[in-house]
Amino acid sequence: MGGIFRLNDEMRQQGVPPNWMPYVESDDVDATADRAASLGGTVVVAPADIPGTGRFAVLQDPQGATFGVYKSNTASGAWDGTPVVGRVSWHELMTTDHVEAFQFYHELFGWEKTGEMDMGGGNMYSLFGHDAPFGGMFNRLPEMEGMHPFWLLYINVKDVAKAVATATAAGAVVVRPQMDIPGGSIAILADPQGAGIAVHHVSAPVPAAAPAKQTVAKPTKKSAANKAAGPAKKPVKAAAKKAVKKAAKKAARKAARKAVKKAVKKAVKKAVKKAVKKAPKKAVRKAAKKPVKKAAKRARPARKAKGRPGVARKAKRKTTARRPTRAPAGRSSRKKSSARPRRTARAKGKR
Repeated sequence: MGGIFRLNDEMRQQGVPPNWMPYVESDDVDATADRAASLGGTVVVAPADIPGTGRFAVLQDPQGATFGVYKSNTASGAWDGTPVVGRVSWHELMTTDHVEAFQFYHELFGWEKTGEMDMGGGNMYSLFGHDAPFGGMFNRLPEMEGMHPFWLLYINVKDVAKAVATATAAGAVVVRPQMDIPGGSIAILADPQGAGIAVHHVSAPVPAAAPAKQTVAKPTKKSAANKAAGPAKKPVKAAAKKAVKKAAKKAARKAARKAVKKAVKKAVKKAVKKAVKKAPKKAVRKAAKKPVKKAAKRARPARKAKGRPGVARKAKRKTTARRPTRAPAGRSSRKKSSARPRRTARAKGKR
């Protein structure tokens, strides 16, 4: 994955500071070194073997950024662009001319431009890689004017804030505080010796290693996890069902009481209203009926008394007061007395 060594006196005299240097895998270190020189680069350390490990060379691009090339004696462990926690997962070049620099690396390693972002003020950030982006290149900003072109390595972590806290507790210095970028968050640090290093995390969780192959359970069968979880789920489900049933029952009783109360109230109100409405009507009818009855009684014709019309009522009162069973001896009614003289007259005439 990497290595650490102490700067020797020659390096110190050349002004080489403590740094992390990236290595690019090569099929042929010697051919790569020659190609770099032909493209305007510099061979800083000629190709050499590392006993029992592989072969390497240290180069500089035309703008002065240093990098190494390496070929391992064992299986390749080069990064394929997939973020992995704990490994270097981004390579960033700060240079004086990112367009020319990209052209150099494109011809040397076949890297392709995968995208570009505007950093503001016309400063562009170019992404490079193969199928996936490996890193980015940009021109140094005005505040970085005195800095030599260099490669900055980003180590993928689970949480940038926690990584920064751990690093500073161990003596690191924060060069650039944590900030969010498209797809994640970053922070730039300097270790206790001054070597620059960055940390970043991606928005989605990153696995520490490739996940093991998982078998998919058949829909008709329950997995062991489901079986184990079954007993634990049943009491919870039963309790929830019981609580729901109890709440529903309580709500139903409350609704029933409310409905009955409302119905009674409505019925009482209706009855009172009807009684109030009916009472005056009855009183009116009664009051109206009384004078009508009285008037009818007054309008009823009196019975005709026998005899003179003028004494009808008087005759009636006398009749109702004292009604003789028969006429007294020696007296008769006026009708009889008036009839007898007429018969007598007729008799005298005949004689």
